[in-house]
Amino acid sequence: MGAAMRRIHVGNALGAFGLGFTVPYLYVYVAQVRDLGATTAGLVLAIFAVAALVVLPFAGRAIVRRGPLPVLLAALVTAAVGSMSLGLAAGATSVLLSAAALGAGQAVMQPALATMIVDCSGAETRSRAFATQFFLQNLGLGVGGLIGGHLVDPSRAGSFTLLFSIQAAMFLLLVAVMATVRMPRAAKGTEVSAGAAGATGSAKESWKQLLGNRAMVQLSVLGFVLFFACYGQFESGLSAYGVEAAGISTSALGTALAANTAVIVVAQFVVLRFVERRRRSRVIAAVGLIWAVAWGVAGVAGLGQVSQTMATAAFVSTYALFGLGEAMLSPTVAPLVADLAPGGMAGQYNSAFALVKQLALAVGPAVGGPMGASWHAAYVVVFLLFSLGIVGLAVRLGRVLTGVQDLPGSGKSRVVARGGAGVESAVARA
Repeated sequence: MGAAMRRIHVGNALGAFGLGFTVPYLYVYVAQVRDLGATTAGLVLAIFAVAALVVLPFAGRAIVRRGPLPVLLAALVTAAVGSMSLGLAAGATSVLLSAAALGAGQAVMQPALATMIVDCSGAETRSRAFATQFFLQNLGLGVGGLIGGHLVDPSRAGSFTLLFSIQAAMFLLLVAVMATVRMPRAAKGTEVSAGAAGATGSAKESWKQLLGNRAMVQLSVLGFVLFFACYGQFESGLSAYGVEAAGISTSALGTALAANTAVIVVAQFVVLRFVERRRRSRVIAAVGLIWAVAWGVAGVAGLGQVSQTMATAAFVSTYALFGLGEAMLSPTVAPLVADLAPGGMAGQYNSAFALVKQLALAVGPAVGGPMGASWHAAYVVVFLLFSLGIVGLAVRLGRVLTGVQDLPGSGKSRVVARGGAGVESAVARA
């Protein structure tokens, strides 16, 4: 692992730490500490998704034209300003504007860092690089949430100001760390592909080219279902189902979330060895089967005639099974997005996929929340079917992937061209 990749991974960990540090406490801060009510607090949480949906289409274009590093630095400064402003804001308008800045900055970090990983890795190391990224993100989220929870006190507004100030300082520290990254120079004689040439055209042309990539469109549909049926349910539908149908206590819900993180942290690199030797489409299909089992176990927890102890154990096992699937996806889906991108278009493809993820995370809670709270049997059946749908979509995707895209080690893999705007800008950034 080179120095640039080490710094990128530090960036991923610190960014996730900052997210886990404050986001779990936003509702309490806005609704109770600032006394702005539940409606404003709900709007603050919603504005994170809205801000991401607004900026991500432009982020991909900026990464292609300017390179991922300048875009990342701008995103970090924006997030730092938003975080500091949020800690000082007292009125509804200032809180919403601050949350929009924080949400936009955090949303752009994801595709920028992903494109930097693409730039600094080859086909043979990319899966491991993205697995490391996912491992550190979950570790950072867990540690950030744990420390943040011990710092805040709902009776003292100053404790939340301190929390957001530390987060802002974390983002500025990350600016200093990432500013030292030296992106690799493009290899001499590397030709700018048709994709890179198209990237220098209009935004309409670059999006048209992306939508004309059949494999990328199918992967985006599959990605939407993945995020909708899993991540979009964690803190909404599934938790509501656990409390209402299975009688799960809040402490048991916390244990379930901890089990999810623990499985990811413990299993990530063990799973990686399994994943690296198998076709990506089949790995994703296997995840669909594992998640179908998870929903079946959730059904036992809430619908089966079992004791409270068994229901709690089944519910915790559901989250653990989701974690196993996530560990299998992290070295699979993100590298596949990179390998589908033509030369010079990695930033556009990463941002497009991040946009799909945000859409799923916005729709998932809106659909799953009411179902999980009220229509318990229907909720389990519907999302079990979604998981089986993942299997079918993955098999279908495998039919349009090339052998190297589906199994990178099966032949001489093309090194994905840089996420910036062609060879000249890659050299200029080095």
